[in-house]
Amino acid sequence: MGGEIIRMTGIVKNYFIGTPNELHILKGINLTVREGEFLSIVGASGSGKSTLMNMIGVLDRPTSGTYVLDGVPVSDMSDNAMSDVRNRKIGFVFQTFNLIPRSNALKNVELPMLYAGVDSRTRTRRAAELLEMVGMGDRMRHRPNELSGGQKQRVAIARALANDPPILLADEPTGALDSATGRMVMDLFHRVHRKDGKTVVLITHNPALAAETDRIVTLRDGEIVADVPGPGKAAV
Repeated sequence: MGGEIIRMTGIVKNYFIGTPNELHILKGINLTVREGEFLSIVGASGSGKSTLMNMIGVLDRPTSGTYVLDGVPVSDMSDNAMSDVRNRKIGFVFQTFNLIPRSNALKNVELPMLYAGVDSRTRTRRAAELLEMVGMGDRMRHRPNELSGGQKQRVAIARALANDPPILLADEPTGALDSATGRMVMDLFHRVHRKDGKTVVLITHNPALAAETDRIVTLRDGEIVADVPGPGKAAV
């Protein structure tokens, strides 16, 4: 395992600041993740998981605190700089897939590379290779409405890997899938973690999925209340 890839110090997130209904969502989060870790962030609904995911994914900025991502301080970046860091450093996998309905699987996987300025031929070749890797090579011309939930999620994982980001951030990635399909998706995450050395951060409310990861961070009411090795890791 390498050096630190995520370091969050004193991360606070409040909404409606200065109003009587001010909400304190994250209350001073300190979190360090090492390169090549596979960790899960767990907690009940309302614990702050989604807000923390948005912070890790540079989708939102903290009210206070510092966040250093792969050596780059991102807390005070401009929106354009945040967007650039997101596109290069993080691959997102969402419960709802977030595929572009009018585009086929190949074009969906190409999209992050288009934003990154990759040339057309390279984009198409890499997208096809990634779809083959996730077992969707024979479906690359299909649109999302022609794919099952599991197939859509496999396309979404291929898209998340398009720019070869060091971090995969997965928010309830099996939440909309049946258990057999969810198993296939988790196997894919294990594969890219082991084979490609990706750092994988899994946001989940499912203890069985969390138990498959190296480390389990538990959130409650906007605070980290536990940070322990996963059961498999403890035995190593």
